[in-house]
Amino acid sequence: MEATRYDIGSNAPAGKVAGLCRRFGAALMLLVFLAGLQCLLPAPVLAADGLTATEYKMAGDATRMRIVLNFDGEPSPHWFLLRAPHRLVIDLPSTEMKIATADLKARGLVAGVRYGKTGEGNSRLVISGKGPFLVDRLDVLENEDGAGHRLAVEISAASDRQFEEALAEQALTTASTVAGDKGDRRAKTPLRRFTVVLDPGHGGVDGGAEGISGTQEKEVTLAFARELKAKLDATRKYDVMLTRDSDVFLRLDERVRIARQNEADLFISIHADTIRLKGIRGATVYTVSDKASDAEAQALAERENLADQLGGIEVKVDSPEVADILFDLIRRETHSFSMSFANTLVGELSTTVGLINNPHRFAGFKVLRAPDVPSVLVELGYLSNPEDEAQLINPEWRDKAASSIINAIAAFASAKAAAGG
Repeated sequence: MEATRYDIGSNAPAGKVAGLCRRFGAALMLLVFLAGLQCLLPAPVLAADGLTATEYKMAGDATRMRIVLNFDGEPSPHWFLLRAPHRLVIDLPSTEMKIATADLKARGLVAGVRYGKTGEGNSRLVISGKGPFLVDRLDVLENEDGAGHRLAVEISAASDRQFEEALAEQALTTASTVAGDKGDRRAKTPLRRFTVVLDPGHGGVDGGAEGISGTQEKEVTLAFARELKAKLDATRKYDVMLTRDSDVFLRLDERVRIARQNEADLFISIHADTIRLKGIRGATVYTVSDKASDAEAQALAERENLADQLGGIEVKVDSPEVADILFDLIRRETHSFSMSFANTLVGELSTTVGLINNPHRFAGFKVLRAPDVPSVLVELGYLSNPEDEAQLINPEWRDKAASSIINAIAAFASAKAAAGG
């Protein structure tokens, strides 16, 4: 149905209007005046002509998120990126938003969600990221039951450089994109220094393990990470970041996000655990695997993966999986690099510090699951062993251990550069 519109400056003869007023009185004149005012307002978008967004969902963590918006029809979204802060803007023509405010609560990589009208019945959805990100997919899909459609968006943590390249690509095309635009958005890597992210385990309310003499794991890991960073900085060969540089609690997925947003070439998580058997001592290097190498590795991974619960965070296994060949190939290549560095590190540590039997082990550590960052977890020793505890707080021992790690990093960086990684 087409709404009729009127202007105040009507072409109707003045005498005709005056005659009507004389015939029907002031009441009709008032009705005509009110009708004229109503015609000044924009014609409403009728439910039959427009869409309604009825449901909003988010799933994922600080590294990857999947966002789904349900509609009672088929939307035609247009989207674009904005900086300062990093945002994804989705314009939805002829759409009314009827979604629960509670569903918009920020989580994972998403720092905030808001929406509003942009005139003429159109709506706009703005998703703010916790730092830079890339849009991996944005699709409109028909619901399985045939009742309506859904807009599915997948975003992943990225570096500022990658975000700026996405903005540049956007400016060179149409300054915005439409649903269905995908493609490989992995940015080409320019010449830059090898980047290492050091992750001091635990922190804040999560003190980690405690030694026989009261030494706290969170203090040992931070002290060692700071010393290792200082030694790496002194070589002037690397860009080095810490996931935390103070006694603060940090989610496991936040640690991974920091590695990805800094385009880390290597991620090293530093720990010093305890074990039931007080006589066991020595350093261990772990890589990620769905199947643990042994019972002790499995138990350690389970303890470390509970860190978020100690911070009062509800743990949900809802990280979206990206089922495509490119993603799987990237993950396999990353795992190969992780294994290579772990073997090199074990070799270097074996010449300076004591190692446990079978020093390269593996288990399902959440903090090692970045799909595109080679990652290892290093247990420097066991605080449950008095000799290891004494070593962990000894500056000379820490200096030797740090030097061994730096040697392993140098060998790995050279090999990766030679392989074109």
